[in-house]
Amino acid sequence: MTSSFQSPFQEDVNISTIEMHTAGEPLRIITSGFPQLNGTTILDKRKYLKEHFDHYRKLLMFEPRGHFDMYGVLLVAPDVDGADIGAIFLHNEGYSTMCGHAVIALGRYAIDHGLVKNPTSPETRVGIQCPCGLVEAFVEYQPGGSGCEEGRTGAVRFQSVPSFLFASEAVKSTVSISHPDSDDLAFLYGTIITDGKDAFSDKVTANVCVFADRQVDRSPTGSGVSARIALQYFKGHIGLGQSRTFESGATGSVFTAKAVQEVTCGEFKAVVVEVGGKAFYTGGNTFTLEREDTLGHGFLVQ
Repeated sequence: MTSSFQSPFQEDVNISTIEMHTAGEPLRIITSGFPQLNGTTILDKRKYLKEHFDHYRKLLMFEPRGHFDMYGVLLVAPDVDGADIGAIFLHNEGYSTMCGHAVIALGRYAIDHGLVKNPTSPETRVGIQCPCGLVEAFVEYQPGGSGCEEGRTGAVRFQSVPSFLFASEAVKSTVSISHPDSDDLAFLYGTIITDGKDAFSDKVTANVCVFADRQVDRSPTGSGVSARIALQYFKGHIGLGQSRTFESGATGSVFTAKAVQEVTCGEFKAVVVEVGGKAFYTGGNTFTLEREDTLGHGFLVQ
């Protein structure tokens, strides 16, 4: 019997990755074997990847190499001043515009793998261009070791693009979403379930973030706590520089976060939020695909 299966890959595949986690949430960093992306800007490259190479996302995020809640990142050349690296994020549904846990891990990865020249102690700045814009990470740096030994604390803080309260309605269908910078950023990405302690600024507050296609974040979620800080700030529960601790309802891991500056984003009042956490290495892989392996192209059991 002749199989009708048509592989989207033209040849056998070999892709190398470095594996990390931030507060329990995995990050698969693609280091080699991925095709070149066309495009001038990072949003152009993200669109090109989605339209032409989405089968690579499924190959690396789905089973048998990944799982329903796997998360990954592809490094690309940045196209804005101040960026050391560019990052396109991958998950079970598609492509994030921002990912805080990935930024924390990438900050450490960039130092350890020589992507930032002349790192300084006790902290080194790493500029990471995400699809949402330039994010600045500050990595605790301990010179004198080799490779990942130099960043053994794993501690990273980052300041993201402005966060703002777009609307406080609870029903998605009643809100028409827009973004002042790009229509590519105008969508509802996730839902955060909290313990209701927004107004209790002196207490640790827990949350669980469900994003993409029902993917559950193991960490407190960097972009999620940025959104919660913006909400609490504009409701008057916290002030500038007032730090809060956010706990993951899934693993008990924690991030700290605070609003450090009030700015504007288009017509919206916004805040720059600083988030802190730790990232660690878990290993490395070389993944292969034989074109005749139909299951090896990726599948999900839900």
